Amino acid sequence: MFDLEDALKQCVERMARFRRQHQRIGEQNTKAGLIEPVIGALGWDLFDPDEVHREYRRRGRDNPVDYALLLLRTPRLFIEAKGLGENLDDPRWANQTISYAAVAGVEWVALTDGAEWRIYNAHAPVPIEHKLFRAVRLEEDLDDAVEMLSLLSKDNMRDNRIEELWKGYFVDRQVHGELLELFGDGEPAADLVAMLDRRLSRLSRDEIRSSLIRVRATFDFPSSAAPTSVTTVSPVSIVEHVEPVHAAHVAATPTLPQQLPPVGPGRRRVPKRPVSDAERALKVIDLIRAGRLRPGSRLYGKYLGKQYVAELLADGSIRYGGRTLGSPSAAGEAVKTEVYGTSITAARRATDGLDFWSAEDARTGDVVSLKEIRRRVAIGGEV
Repeated sequence: MFDLEDALKQCVERMARFRRQHQRIGEQNTKAGLIEPVIGALGWDLFDPDEVHREYRRRGRDNPVDYALLLLRTPRLFIEAKGLGENLDDPRWANQTISYAAVAGVEWVALTDGAEWRIYNAHAPVPIEHKLFRAVRLEEDLDDAVEMLSLLSKDNMRDNRIEELWKGYFVDRQVHGELLELFGDGEPAADLVAMLDRRLSRLSRDEIRSSLIRVRATFDFPSSAAPTSVTTVSPVSIVEHVEPVHAAHVAATPTLPQQLPPVGPGRRRVPKRPVSDAERALKVIDLIRAGRLRPGSRLYGKYLGKQYVAELLADGSIRYGGRTLGSPSAAGEAVKTEVYGTSITAARRATDGLDFWSAEDARTGDVVSLKEIRRRVAIGGEV
């Protein structure tokens, strides 16, 4: 059986072929060719209706759900499937499945057309438009897709790993809302001005207020399970990282406001950016040669609330736990194996090392993920 990454790569190849041939394959072929291979790669037995129940009905008169994934004959996840290319933004699809899941006592719902997967928490005490937990398009970021969909593996659903991540994300999202209130457009919050006035006695309140009006602040929660960066639009850039190893960085050069799509009332989020082949081709050694990473510098990773530190070596390998590992992913897997022991499942061990580890960008001085440093190098054409 293919592992998850292999299955997703095959799905991407199939989608490219369908699009080249201008084929609309319909819902049933989407299920067979793009959705069921993923379910199988996640460790669910497609041939056991006590584990993967197609056209599931809690009661005979209910409308069926395309798939119910069960543990001990109890539904843990509903999957609603649409034909490749269907508009997943149509609120009917998510609303009807989430509502049914809430009644049936099922917390997790996935909506997919094979190309895009969206995961919802049906029990979250928020309006339905805020129940979306994570979303990914396979063709845009395969690494992110592997990481996200592995949460739906049989082992991770049994261990309730997704619930752990949701709790952190749910808290972070509420904190984001408050940060937006403090740093939102227009007049800054009075309590923020008052706090800075107490800490900056040499400045007047009017000076502090004027400075806050000019601020463009981005708040990034790197350990969150979903993209939660929030940007307010003002000229000066302040990037503040919540994890202690991520120091605040202030850019002296004013930047232009960026128009961002809304994600709920009062929120803005940076849209997902496709990763180019040229960017994917860059290795850690290329980032060292470009002068963005320094040999001997520390790498920081955070997993299950605990911080881990590794050392970057001159050849691009990484020293962690007394071992020299050939890649950031191998080093991240070493951390997870240390946490769970050698019996760790393949799905749980799988790690996108460039997202897992952060380091100081030697050119800018801020601490960001290796993936972000790779992006900067690719944009700058430095290698």
